[in-house]
Amino acid sequence: MTTDNDVQDVAALRDAMTTAVATTCAEWGFPLPVQVEATFRTVPRHLFAPEVSAEKAYALDIVEVKRSEHGVLTSTMSAPETQAVQLMQADISPGMRVLEIGSGGYFAALISELVGPTGQVTSMDIDADVISRARACLDAAGYERVRVATGDGEYGLKGDAPYDRIMVTVGAWDIPPAWREQLTPRGRIVVPLRMKGISRSLALEPANDHLVAVSQVVSGFVWMQGAGANDGHLWLLRGKKVGLRFDDGNLERPSALDGVLDSEPAAAWSGVTVQRSEPFPDLALWMATAFPGFCHLVVDTSNGDPGVAVEPGGRRFPFAAVDDDGDSFGYLSVRPTGEGVEMGAHGYGPHGSQIAESIVEQVRVWDRDYRNGPSPDFAVWPIDTPEKALPEGAMVIDKRHTKITISWPDVAARSQVAPPTQ
Repeated sequence: MTTDNDVQDVAALRDAMTTAVATTCAEWGFPLPVQVEATFRTVPRHLFAPEVSAEKAYALDIVEVKRSEHGVLTSTMSAPETQAVQLMQADISPGMRVLEIGSGGYFAALISELVGPTGQVTSMDIDADVISRARACLDAAGYERVRVATGDGEYGLKGDAPYDRIMVTVGAWDIPPAWREQLTPRGRIVVPLRMKGISRSLALEPANDHLVAVSQVVSGFVWMQGAGANDGHLWLLRGKKVGLRFDDGNLERPSALDGVLDSEPAAAWSGVTVQRSEPFPDLALWMATAFPGFCHLVVDTSNGDPGVAVEPGGRRFPFAAVDDDGDSFGYLSVRPTGEGVEMGAHGYGPHGSQIAESIVEQVRVWDRDYRNGPSPDFAVWPIDTPEKALPEGAMVIDKRHTKITISWPDVAARSQVAPPTQ
């Protein structure tokens, strides 16, 4: 039995969550539009999270929906502030037709409020259990008009196409042809896209023969399953405790790194300092642009640190690079200094010192040219696009179906690294 007090309690929780979402989005530089704020104050989020308390449902946090048999999280209801930003990226209007890839129910209900009774929302997921749950939650919340379908998001859903908006709520490694084919000429795809292992939620619009990003936001989602899945390549360096993950590209000679962690680590420091709470999201993208061997350092510390160098009171970051010879690697590190931390790098292998110094040099370039903006431009091109048609000086990432270009302002002029400061 639901009492009046229960209704009042969840209404208060919903209003408090929406206020917190609005505050957070404003801090991120995405002021919440009136119509988006209204949807958050309307849709009963707790009815889409029956497994948790109302307090948990209305927290600024994800809600777990399903894990695999191995304990890997495969479906979540995203944090509300993340959903709000994606809705702002989408710029949804009444009457639009929208496809959501990656279902949970709540996000589809928010979209349904925005498109209104003259619009249409279809939510699809590869997991039949997730779709069954979403259908039940949508019905319980009064959103019977939202359609649901089980299917592989790689292929979209032809039956309800074309779509004015395609909203992807799982981490995608590529942009499959079906999404572009099922999009209206003036449509928009909002997708968390992985590039060199770095995820950005991109709002993509058609521009002649390719797609251009009209906005980009730091994001993190569970990875897509099915035909569009790509787990990259993980090379283990010390049992199962340390590895290098390549999301795009791979090592030409993996055996060249055998035993590299047995060498003495080298350290280099940039003189660049940041506050402990200061974000620097574009530094990893800059490193990915600068180093062909960019990868992610994976360290399992569940049973103690396996002996990968870190400064006392500092920390290491997962952003790493293998040198051109393929026998050494380095990764971004910080050490305490004053009220903040100094950025630097540690390196291992016969050229560990050189790769650490190279990372430090790129930190200085980032600090000089990009620390406070501007961010790069992103575009998605057909895989058969000739090189001469791509933006000059851009980093090009070859995917299965497309080429992704990341272009930094004046990147050609800034390709010469400044000498280390003394």
